[in-house]
Amino acid sequence: MTSALTSLGGETALHALVETFYDLMETDPEAYPLHRLHFRGHGLNHTRQAQFEFLCGFLGGRAYYRERFGHMNLREIHAHVPIRAADAELWLQTFDKALMQCGMQGETVDKFRATLRRAALLLVNDVPDWREASTAPTGGV
Repeated sequence: MTSALTSLGGETALHALVETFYDLMETDPEAYPLHRLHFRGHGLNHTRQAQFEFLCGFLGGRAYYRERFGHMNLREIHAHVPIRAADAELWLQTFDKALMQCGMQGETVDKFRATLRRAALLLVNDVPDWREASTAPTGGV
């Protein structure tokens, strides 16, 4: 049985997709809110690698992420990140741009998009959003 990863072109194609996605996040003004979510935490270099590792296992390839972190629980991975519905939609739009720029299309990509949509919407939460002035920590001495 062929994995979705193989159908997408294997690890090399997935790596190019992830790099394209994060390049868009860093350069496309429309994706700035996504980029801003990475200002705290490990940063985009860590996230690029973790995203590749996660998606590789998610798509039926080697489970690098699980090997490194012991799980692939998306909600746990993102538990500290304020994710609103608009963030999830923007993530999906940006990922779709990356798929198009990488020339990925067809039935496997359509199924991948549908799965990503379900996953992204499951991550919407009510974690206090430090991006909003009303929830930002106040300065003190």
